[in-house]
Amino acid sequence: MNLKELLLKGQNFVALLNQFRIDVNELIIKDEETLFNDKPVKNMEVVKESVWIEGKNNDGLVNLFGTLHYNLLNKLAVFEMQDYEKVPAVH
Repeated sequence: MNLKELLLKGQNFVALLNQFRIDVNELIIKDEETLFNDKPVKNMEVVKESVWIEGKNNDGLVNLFGTLHYNLLNKLAVFEMQDYEKVPAVH
């Protein structure tokens, strides 16, 4: 199970996406593959990482910046947003 799927299990994260009208299919966790390559996470209870999540809606891009708390043993992930940026679509 990837991080996107874990995050989408949480009602708060889905509500955040709905607030910004972000299409779930257009959601990208930037550098997701490097989150697990930097440190051994197999035996760690909870890992915190700064992340950038990029989403798309009808108005353009929405970049969400924050902290990802995840526990792969229990298959849980929570995103704590610190800031966001809207980038209008160029027509």
